[in-house]
Amino acid sequence: MKGKESEIGMALVRSVALRAIKGSSSSSSVFYTRWVQSGRAQVHLMRSFSAIMSPPSKAVVYEQQGPSDSVTRIIEVPPVEVRENDVCVKMLATPINPSDINRIEGVYPVRPQVPAVGGYEGVGEVYAIGSAVKNLAPGDWVIPSPPSFGTWQTYIVKEQDLWHKINKDSPMEYAATVTVNPLTALRMLEDFETLNSGDSIVQNGSTSIVGQCIIQLARFRGIHSINIIRDRAGSNEVKEHLKALGADKVFTENELEVKNVKSLLTNLPEPALGFNCVGGNSASLVLKFLRQSGTMVTYGGMSKKPVTVSTSSFIFKDLSLRGFWLQKWLSSDRAKECRSMIDYLLCLVQEGKLKYEMELVPFDNFHTALDKALGKLGSQPKQVIKF
Repeated sequence: MKGKESEIGMALVRSVALRAIKGSSSSSSVFYTRWVQSGRAQVHLMRSFSAIMSPPSKAVVYEQQGPSDSVTRIIEVPPVEVRENDVCVKMLATPINPSDINRIEGVYPVRPQVPAVGGYEGVGEVYAIGSAVKNLAPGDWVIPSPPSFGTWQTYIVKEQDLWHKINKDSPMEYAATVTVNPLTALRMLEDFETLNSGDSIVQNGSTSIVGQCIIQLARFRGIHSINIIRDRAGSNEVKEHLKALGADKVFTENELEVKNVKSLLTNLPEPALGFNCVGGNSASLVLKFLRQSGTMVTYGGMSKKPVTVSTSSFIFKDLSLRGFWLQKWLSSDRAKECRSMIDYLLCLVQEGKLKYEMELVPFDNFHTALDKALGKLGSQPKQVIKF
């Protein structure tokens, strides 16, 4: 098994460009041993040697696409060289997102070549730097920006331009999860309709992290939110939780089986913008709330059912249907813009204006966390792996 793991580890090193060193001189080997033993105190001393090496890493890998609970396992990955423009980061935390699972399953539009390390976002601490790195130092907290494949491992080596330094006062679990879900919420609120204080939005999937962020970001701007949740046991408690975050209205899907859903708005204006991450009937309910010439943005399809729109909605209400995919937005040369928004979101977290439930799980318990993320153990908070 050890031989097999070593073989896969080296294949991973090549496939994700970790540049493993297959051999080293006796002097550099002695130095590497001392470096591991001495820790950060030897960072500057490293530069006097021909090659700075990362520590060995443990990683969650998959050799083929398939069910994530079947094809993933934890292996050891060999040390890799830290070149002059590189930064070696000791990962602190990384989440398990639905998109991570979809990449492993092979159903996501963009996925790494196998064998691959899982994960797409996270936060880490700078462990060592190459000789040409000027803006980062050991001890700094960084996130991959834009996010990139392979965050489910203990050490990562990438070029300095791919890391964004953040405030170390940021709660670790929020720093690990800020890029995918909160950033999606922020962009969707800003990119499709001009919203002013007093306006309304409507959404389904309101208990998701994106949904919770939309509620709070909208409230912060004086925008009302109408929220749709699925019928479930304990729905009253869910409603109270969302209202505590700032939701103005929360309805179960069954409560919206009325002729005129807008009669439920009381004094709220008809929403110009709606968000759909469910599809099927739940998406149709979002459309019913929208005002004339309103827009519904779809960013997920949890029900795996299509979005259907009545002919009258198109003809008489002139509704617009749009889609949002964060990875496409991030690929549009918006790294600087993305980083400023991440700093903004983390400031809101520090000020207590943005929060959502997560569970920190030790790395050694990864597969238990994965089972929770897959829904095998009932409804669970966002799973965040702590290294």
